[in-house]
Amino acid sequence: MPPQEALARNRLAVAGGFATQGFVFISLTTRLPEFSDKWDLSEIELSLLLLGLVLLAGVGTLAAERLAPRTGSSAPLRWAFAGTAVTVTAATLAPSAPVFFVSTSLYGVFLGVIDACVNMQAVALEHRYGRPILPSFHGSWTVGGLLGSALTLATADADLRWMALLAIVPVAALAAPYLPHERSGVPDADVSVPWRPILLVGAALVLFYMVDTAAFTWGPTFLDRAVDAPSRLVALATFPYLLASGAVRLAGDDLVRRHGAVRVLRAGTLVASLGLAIVVFAPAWPVAVLGFLVMGAGVAVVAPLSFSAAARLAGGDTSDDGERRARVDAVIARFNQFNYVGALLGAVMTGVVGAGSLRVGFAVPMVLVLGLLPLATAFDPARRLAD
Repeated sequence: MPPQEALARNRLAVAGGFATQGFVFISLTTRLPEFSDKWDLSEIELSLLLLGLVLLAGVGTLAAERLAPRTGSSAPLRWAFAGTAVTVTAATLAPSAPVFFVSTSLYGVFLGVIDACVNMQAVALEHRYGRPILPSFHGSWTVGGLLGSALTLATADADLRWMALLAIVPVAALAAPYLPHERSGVPDADVSVPWRPILLVGAALVLFYMVDTAAFTWGPTFLDRAVDAPSRLVALATFPYLLASGAVRLAGDDLVRRHGAVRVLRAGTLVASLGLAIVVFAPAWPVAVLGFLVMGAGVAVVAPLSFSAAARLAGGDTSDDGERRARVDAVIARFNQFNYVGALLGAVMTGVVGAGSLRVGFAVPMVLVLGLLPLATAFDPARRLAD
């Protein structure tokens, strides 16, 4: 098979991996109000569930960091999809609340492995293509999420047990032709990584996932409990968020090329904060839905630009391809941890602070997201590594 044709198949497989992850995750989170009602969970109990999921997702990312140098990223990615199929089935068919808690928490481990490995695959492919393609991969995640949200809306009156059929999707992803993730041969001890500027980009990723996870995990519950949306429509917190996010990501390459990453991120930050304000002060559920739409448009490009910037900073200006790949591998293996710090803030803190009122809970990311304004300079391609 010609090299370019093989790369195209690898790219399609990785895009499918992103889409699978988004589909399963959004399918579960948009059903959280129903699971909460089924097991009579309070906001605090739901927060504890999300805390366990986030912490174990971090464990999964650490496991991927350990496994990938030995087996390549494709092997743990397949194992994690198999684990996802098992835990999603167990959670949806759980006979009791403890079984549901354990199954959902274990799903977090596999979620973390998938998160790390698909981004390792995406960065490796971007290097082979020699041009930015990460936004399209994250766009695939958004497409998967949109399908999951649309499925929730279409089956709002169906029994929760039908969700066991979701296992078919990660099982199908097992056989995809992922990229063999070869190691560079440069010992890890010899890798010099410019962590300071990368940490600034990582801080931006934390703030993004704080908003992103708050929307996914608490948005449907907000519509259900704070603004009395019809139960069959609570997934509308997620669907317009993903729709706006996907549209902006598709246009993201051109926006960044025309206006630069710094200006795009700063403008998006203000839009995101406005969207959160609309949610917080919404007098009725249609207004809150509009807020989630605006929010999604604001933060859409933060994640793909963060991974691209981290890979660029990690690679530096070295002409040694082996050293560059070793640096990027070292960074991507750890960079995904910022995801879960943000998820912890978005999922757990929003729920804990909003235990009395989720309006107060969403006011937290409304303010904290403004921290992206000063961090945007870290995305400037001309920024010196020594800064």
